[in-house]
Amino acid sequence: MTKRLKDNITSDYFGAANRLKSKKARRRIAAYVESYDDVLFWRTLLGAYEDDTRYFEVMLPSHKTLERGKRSVLMNLIYNNVGQDMIACVDADYDYLMQGATETSRNIISNKFVFHTYAYSIENLQCYAPSLHNVCVMVTLNDHAVFDFADFMRQYSAAVFPLFVWSIWHYRRNIYGQFTITEFNKVAEVGGFNVNAPEAAIANLRNKVWKKVNWLQRKHPDAKESYLKLKRELIRLGVTPETTYLYIQGHHLFDKIVMPLMNKVCGILIREREAEIRRQAVHATQMRNELSCYSHSVQDIEQMLKKNTGYVMSPQFARMRRDIERFLENKDKETESEE
Repeated sequence: MTKRLKDNITSDYFGAANRLKSKKARRRIAAYVESYDDVLFWRTLLGAYEDDTRYFEVMLPSHKTLERGKRSVLMNLIYNNVGQDMIACVDADYDYLMQGATETSRNIISNKFVFHTYAYSIENLQCYAPSLHNVCVMVTLNDHAVFDFADFMRQYSAAVFPLFVWSIWHYRRNIYGQFTITEFNKVAEVGGFNVNAPEAAIANLRNKVWKKVNWLQRKHPDAKESYLKLKRELIRLGVTPETTYLYIQGHHLFDKIVMPLMNKVCGILIREREAEIRRQAVHATQMRNELSCYSHSVQDIEQMLKKNTGYVMSPQFARMRRDIERFLENKDKETESEE
């Protein structure tokens, strides 16, 4: 059976399609992403660079199956397919911090047509701490700052940073089976805590991390020098003790750290707004109407967090912008040389 042309789509295919158009027509650049949830994120980045000469179309990797994920993107695109008219956009995961220790890492950090998040995943950036209060406002329509998200995430990051270095240390040496991401996540969970007094939860987290770090130091008594060298390298890559939360597993951060925190804070803000309505209502009918109106205005926390674009102010997003700008500068030069 003859294969259809669209089953063999490559960058050359898009380039040829662009050349068939009028010189004044906008050139199409296909941007392949890992999953449905990634479409809005990469559209937010790439849309800012559309003009009367070019536009991006954010797409899923496979035309024939429902296979998703980084592997699908890379298998379909990195090997011979990506180019000036087709790019791959993926989560960095640990591959950015591996700095070429694996084949996937080498492809992600060295292929000029592959772009990544610098943070572990888009979920980490959706949880960008300075933007979390705004998400609470979107959910509750209450702008009362009852919790300092940025300070809490700084303290959380500083607490888990020493253990995070150990996690990367094991993955760099391909001995991650001795200390897996799952094991790290278990130690790095905050558990139940009081929003009004989060210090106790942070202190408990520090204690758990200290115990695990001591255990790893005893298990690897000769690792001090390599550990400290890796620590300095990670800081140069952007993983500071204050920002570690952006580099841990994204789903874990989103589901186990930030969502429980948002539920508690938004719960306080909703009850506060409802109490204000009850206090200000002139009569029972007005109170019921106002409470009903407010209840219908409250948004779903998870959905608002997934739609959060406050990460556009983050240093990681700024680095992504610079990568896209360099790509487009080179693309424009090649286009000019073709003409």
